[in-house]
Amino acid sequence: MPLVVPGLQSKDGSSGDDWMSKLMGKKLGEQHDETTFAKTDLPKEHRVIKPDSMSTMDHKPERLNVHVDDDGTVKKVTHG
Repeated sequence: MPLVVPGLQSKDGSSGDDWMSKLMGKKLGEQHDETTFAKTDLPKEHRVIKPDSMSTMDHKPERLNVHVDDDGTVKKVTHG
């Protein structure tokens, strides 16, 4: 029987690729529209990382890291 790791191999909506497709190129805001993703719909464990901001190096596999550029547009999404 193959090993299935939730969030990595399953398609339950929590994998990095799913979040990447939902967030890439959008800004984070209060509501959804063509160019904005609502912050309230992000997972409980998340952080928004701005350019030149400091962040802890602790690794939490369930935490979603949303990297944004200077104007707040999502450029990269990772877990950890």
